[in-house]
Amino acid sequence: MVPNVNATPVLGRRGLYWQSAACLVLLAGAGWLVRRHWPVVTHGAVRLAGADQGWLLVAAVAAAGTWASSALAQQGAVTRRLPGGRLVAAQFAASAANHVLPAGLGAGAVNLRFLMRCGITVGRGASALAVKAASGAVVRLVLIAALAPACPGLLRIPHVSGAALLAVTAVAVLGMALLRARVWPRCRGAVAAVAADIRALHARPVRAAALWGGSLAFAGLHALVLFAVTRAVGLPLSPPRVALLYLAASGAAALLPTPGGFGSLDAALALALTASGTPAAAAASAVLGYRLLTVWLPLLPGLLVLGLLVRRRAL
Repeated sequence: MVPNVNATPVLGRRGLYWQSAACLVLLAGAGWLVRRHWPVVTHGAVRLAGADQGWLLVAAVAAAGTWASSALAQQGAVTRRLPGGRLVAAQFAASAANHVLPAGLGAGAVNLRFLMRCGITVGRGASALAVKAASGAVVRLVLIAALAPACPGLLRIPHVSGAALLAVTAVAVLGMALLRARVWPRCRGAVAAVAADIRALHARPVRAAALWGGSLAFAGLHALVLFAVTRAVGLPLSPPRVALLYLAASGAAALLPTPGGFGSLDAALALALTASGTPAAAAASAVLGYRLLTVWLPLLPGLLVLGLLVRRRAL
């Protein structure tokens, strides 16, 4: 039987089409919410315009540091030494691409191309991206577990009936059985490669420190951006409280495949802040300031850097 060499690209395109359609639906929903709460949004924008400039400067410096920390984590995910300047530029460009394509596809594509230009194979590059993503997820879970006792009652677990819990458990068990029977044989090689890379990285303490330190700094600096913006607009929230709200909201937003978390992260952050007792207008101004510094202001320069890297064949 002759294998269908075109099957994989077609399935990839179909997956991208479905993901893009889901993004459009979510973005349309976000637009509807903004239109419905437009007075609150405009009030928040006015409040942000009169915010404390010193705290906004702190937030801007922290936002710039997120690209350096991302570069540090990416370096820690590979054993080969990467060119530092181009690595930071690639992370800056990847963040811009991530806000154009759905569900992190832009950042993954840019980083994979960069690693390939540095002489790393496609398989090793994909493994490095998986290692970096896994370390970031672990760091966020550890931070949430560490900060939750310091902010009792901030994260409330909703009440779930016994029947619903039993149904969810049954679906999870069935899903795991299907994955093990059909998906696991195909993914076994990739999982083994990632595990081998993790062992190789942790055999080199410098690389392990870069991986975990960069992942920790990335999450911490994003939380610092949000904290500085809340102080700039006059919200008296403690750093642990803001950090926990950011980690919980960004984790929830990651479940929705919108480009750069558009709509999903904004709604999750606003909901988290208002649920903690923040007035709606103040929450809107904090979210607007955070997104302005981490997305909108760097977007055009990031796309220009992306084009420059492509033109110079660095990607």
